[in-house]
Amino acid sequence: MDLRQLQQFVAVADTLNFRAAAERLHMTQPPLSVSIRRLEEEIGAELFVRSTHRVRLTKAGEAALTDARAALFHAEEVSRVARSTAHGFSGGLRVGFVGSAKNILLPRLLPAFQKQYPDIVLKFSELANAELIDSLEQNHLDVGIVRVPLSRRSDIRYITVERDHFVVALPVRHRLAAREGVSLDDLREEPFIDYTTSGLPGLHALTSILFEEAKFSPRVTQEAVQVQTVLFLVESGFGWALVPSSSSRRAGAGVRFRPLVPAALRPAIGLAVAYNPTFAGVTVQRFCELAESLAQ
Repeated sequence: MDLRQLQQFVAVADTLNFRAAAERLHMTQPPLSVSIRRLEEEIGAELFVRSTHRVRLTKAGEAALTDARAALFHAEEVSRVARSTAHGFSGGLRVGFVGSAKNILLPRLLPAFQKQYPDIVLKFSELANAELIDSLEQNHLDVGIVRVPLSRRSDIRYITVERDHFVVALPVRHRLAAREGVSLDDLREEPFIDYTTSGLPGLHALTSILFEEAKFSPRVTQEAVQVQTVLFLVESGFGWALVPSSSSRRAGAGVRFRPLVPAALRPAIGLAVAYNPTFAGVTVQRFCELAESLAQ
């Protein structure tokens, strides 16, 4: 028994006429009659009562018709799902992201992606940058929103979709909070909240390079794994920090953000959509294309 025979059986059952069914199937009547007879022999029961003037279903035929229709439907569903998945229209997508991607990028990207590809099931993981790169390399994630530049070499490819820069984060009652711009010299004796080398090696490395180029030695008193934790410590009065400007959108009312001056001290940072080219399917391509289009 094959799908072609089931299609023929359903066509005859729908029309109760072998000639009309043959026309629907774009074949002649004799081969159709032979195929239905072989199907009956394979099943071990007659599906139709044939007479000179009419054709009707037997009890066995009526019982088989519902399952035959269901089998054809599910066979078509298998083809539809396979086709749409191959074209990136359905299936699943494992998305990892750094916490700061929740500030601007993800609130724009995710609703647009869901609207365009409603049948793709998204599974999310919030991880540190280094963990995202490891997960992409090991095929534990399909795509990641990572902070760039990356802190280590990798075969992971990425497309920068959000450009940013550092700003100075200060407690709201800090003596410099009302300034239009703040320099490192202004902060020389102030307690500094740094990023851990393990949790945020990229941001830690960038701030270290900035300080080295400015010949500035911060007075580090606290370290934190996440940008949001850094901002919490700033708001609690433990010191000042350098944070991506996009972080200001999710900060508490007790933090003030001021430009770092001079502007030459602001290294280019940003967010990128990263993927492993070895495992990137069409769905990953669709996600990256949409993210890139929103960035333009």
